[in-house]
Amino acid sequence: MIQRRYEINDEQWEQIKDMFPPYQTGRPSKSTNRTMFNAILWIARSGAAWRDLPEERYGSWKTVYSRFCKWRDTGLLIAIFQALHVDPDFENLSIDATSVKAHQHSAGAKKKQKDTK
Repeated sequence: MIQRRYEINDEQWEQIKDMFPPYQTGRPSKSTNRTMFNAILWIARSGAAWRDLPEERYGSWKTVYSRFCKWRDTGLLIAIFQALHVDPDFENLSIDATSVKAHQHSAGAKKKQKDTK
């Protein structure tokens, strides 16, 4: 599977793939759990609305939203993120040593009064 932006990699998938519950009743979904999880990550990371989910890649936004609600309500998403948090990859970590000095007046210091003698 080609990894795209906002998606988990194969190593991360191996860590969590057994956490997803098996299908119990009804017709199995056309989309895999990995595709559904990647769709949820796409929404979370892009900040887009559910309806803007790329259907050609992830399927119907309604199906993804339904699966999201199910996993959220059962606590599965929290468990997955905690499992992935154990070994962070620091891919998006940004450390900046910039120092900004503010002028004394920006901190509310009193201005000197001019002599008007």
